[in-house]
Amino acid sequence: MKSEKVNLKDKFELFNEYWTPKIVGELNGQQVKLAKLKGEFVWHDHKEEDEMFLVIKGSLQLEFRDKTITLNEGETYIVPRGVEHNPVAPEEAWVLLFEPETTRHTGKVKDKLTIENPDWI
Repeated sequence: MKSEKVNLKDKFELFNEYWTPKIVGELNGQQVKLAKLKGEFVWHDHKEEDEMFLVIKGSLQLEFRDKTITLNEGETYIVPRGVEHNPVAPEEAWVLLFEPETTRHTGKVKDKLTIENPDWI
């Protein structure tokens, strides 16, 4: 893939689906994804991969079995591999995800929200 400038706001405006990550770049086996989130996702983990969330717009709650972390615009958090978590967005949130290309959307959990192969935008 050739390298090109990406305007995040323009890319976010290309889609309206929630919980459906879109790939905007790749580097060193990692994918950069954008997602619009609203409501509750599904409890899951990624056994072999860490997952980074960066909130671009709105806020995101990352629920863990023992605590909840709230991320506001401009804040980031890395969920360590193997840690069960559940993202929740009370209102629409725009999030940039950075994770290995092998990361499955909902880990081993199969759900109506599971996306097998994210699209490029």
